[in-house]
Amino acid sequence: MLHSQASQTPRPVLPRRSRRSAGEAYVWMTGMGLAVGLLMIVYLLGLILVHGVGAFWPRRAVLLELKAGSAARIHNAPALAGEVVKRQDKESHVISTDQAATDTTEWQLFVGNKDVYGLAFRYLDAADIVQATYPADLAVLERLEYGNAIGTPLSLDMLDGGTLEATNARFEARLHALIAEANARWAAIRRIEKYAIGAINASMDRLRLQQRALTQAQGDAISESRQRVLEEKMAVLQKQYQGLAQEARALRDKQDDHVLTYRLPTGEIQRLAVGQIVDTFFPNRLTWWQRVTLLLHHVWVFLSEEPREANTEGGVFPAIFGTFVMTVLMSLAVTPFGVIAAVYLREYATQGVLVRAVRIAVNNLAGVPSIVFGVFGLGFFVYLVGATIDTFFFSTALPTPTFGTGGVLWASLTLALMTVPVVIVATEEAIAAVPRGMHEGSLACGASKWQTMQRIVIPAAAPGILTGLILAMARGAGEVAPLMLVGVVKLAPTLPVDTIFPYIHLERKFMHLGFHIYDLGFQSPDSEAAQSMVFATTLLLITLVVVLNVGAIFIRDRLQRKYATGAF
Repeated sequence: MLHSQASQTPRPVLPRRSRRSAGEAYVWMTGMGLAVGLLMIVYLLGLILVHGVGAFWPRRAVLLELKAGSAARIHNAPALAGEVVKRQDKESHVISTDQAATDTTEWQLFVGNKDVYGLAFRYLDAADIVQATYPADLAVLERLEYGNAIGTPLSLDMLDGGTLEATNARFEARLHALIAEANARWAAIRRIEKYAIGAINASMDRLRLQQRALTQAQGDAISESRQRVLEEKMAVLQKQYQGLAQEARALRDKQDDHVLTYRLPTGEIQRLAVGQIVDTFFPNRLTWWQRVTLLLHHVWVFLSEEPREANTEGGVFPAIFGTFVMTVLMSLAVTPFGVIAAVYLREYATQGVLVRAVRIAVNNLAGVPSIVFGVFGLGFFVYLVGATIDTFFFSTALPTPTFGTGGVLWASLTLALMTVPVVIVATEEAIAAVPRGMHEGSLACGASKWQTMQRIVIPAAAPGILTGLILAMARGAGEVAPLMLVGVVKLAPTLPVDTIFPYIHLERKFMHLGFHIYDLGFQSPDSEAAQSMVFATTLLLITLVVVLNVGAIFIRDRLQRKYATGAF
């Protein structure tokens, strides 16, 4: 009976909530937004990766037979050869009102031979192509000047007056051997001119400054004797300089001993000294594995050599080194100042209106445009601090500035000032996340407040501090605008670190990967040739930032595991 009454009792009716009030639509929208964002990131990284790696992939060289009267002909030659960069549809053109719009396909061809053709890239209509072949005797010559040349080798003029024809079985091996010898001589020339002669020039500059300082004490017997000693040292250095310069000239003269004769696809016969050839290969003879090997060789050249041809050829090693040094110096400068400021604001400063105003200022400072920091760095670090250093310590070198001009030191400090709010905010949050019991337990054991901060709080907050440092490094490594005012240049002949005393030259200007991308993309005289280098350098900059961040994340994770038990 009780059971039947209970079964007949009506169940309470709960209010029915709409999907909007439940928030399901918003959940789906946020999930969709996240998915779209991830797809955009993957697409962007994939685009950079494909084009960046494609810049080093050796393409096949095609020989095109063109129709008579084609606008794509060069010097009215019936054939044209090059590497196909891309194929695309031209814009539709309406021929008449009675005809529909028609689309035509055009090819972008890298024809090289800029010194003969004027332009290294050509566009031609697919309708003008009669036949496309891939001859095995077409060679790509990587030159020191005017970019690559594409042609058919004919002969090699030897030093003894003989000629080695291209049909000879020993021709290709002999050509590669002579190119290797020429590259070795260029390396020896660079060692002599950049390091040996560079060290002599640095010593001579120091002697000139000492002589300038002694001219103010004319008439003094001691100063006159020192002047004679300096003149004797200068004469010894001048003699060494002349000997090294003569040795470098002799090596340069040997670069013209052998001459390669080749025929262009348009029929012109060209002669090129082997010493002007960096490398050569026959793209239509390469197997897949040989292409991969050549790809790795091109990547190594890109990472290890200096740029040439207005930064569109060669490598970017100075930019890699400059970016790395600047990022490390910025991290060394921003970390102690950011941590000290955060510790003071959180633990030592009396919480009041002034501290709240400082926190508001720090948060607002993170939103200031980067170019404003560049202007501040130029005015404060360069014109004020640098000029003061020159006045007190490098007065003999004036009016030529030493620290009173842009350099890697001022660039690092400018970026450190720009990223310090990120470190301060992250450090304060990390300190606040440390359990209060750890503070009180340390103080109860007799430790002072500073000992508690030094040995308990800061080590436990280290993962959060490194998180702020990672964010600062990621932002600072990619900044370009402030660097243009405080030290970055298009081409830096010397690195901030070398073998010349005092070995670390923080006053020198430097190259940066971000500025290198800007220069190639917007300032290059040959934008078509620079396009592939833009993607390659962008890929390298992303890789460098990722490597630096992964290293910092690895250290953060180790510290987090180390202090995980003490946080609970």
